[in-house]
Amino acid sequence: MEINNFVVRRAVASDAAAVAEVWLRSFTTALPSVRRAHTDDQVRSWFREVVVPGQETWVATVEGSAVGMMVLDGEDLDQLYLDPAWQGQGIGGRLMDVAKQHRPAGLALWTFQVNESARRFYERHGFVAAECTDGHRNEEREPDIRYVWRPGNQEP
Repeated sequence: MEINNFVVRRAVASDAAAVAEVWLRSFTTALPSVRRAHTDDQVRSWFREVVVPGQETWVATVEGSAVGMMVLDGEDLDQLYLDPAWQGQGIGGRLMDVAKQHRPAGLALWTFQVNESARRFYERHGFVAAECTDGHRNEEREPDIRYVWRPGNQEP
């Protein structure tokens, strides 16, 4: 798939619906065995009312359509999701570059242990597993893993 007019920028209020749809499509495709803690409408409302207006939200667009999204919260990479149709095109890597540029001292994140493709992606980008849990602290009650990146971690 050819990428034309690719842009990564801060999300604005009018992006909230598209960002939520990217999140929903990605979560549904990547994590079919994980129980969702919220309905689609609750997720849409959360992006519209909380995430986009109140958090450092980034959107990746191709020809004006949202294909990826990311949320930074302090040193946490709180969300990074790609539309399944656009995975493997380097968009996630571009979002990761933006995250590292904006958090040069380091980043940390949580992902579900069953999300092997995400784990491989983060490890390729220099993240190191720091903690595993049984999921008792997340809403989905799904075992998860915390990754940490610090400048100087091995990267390709």
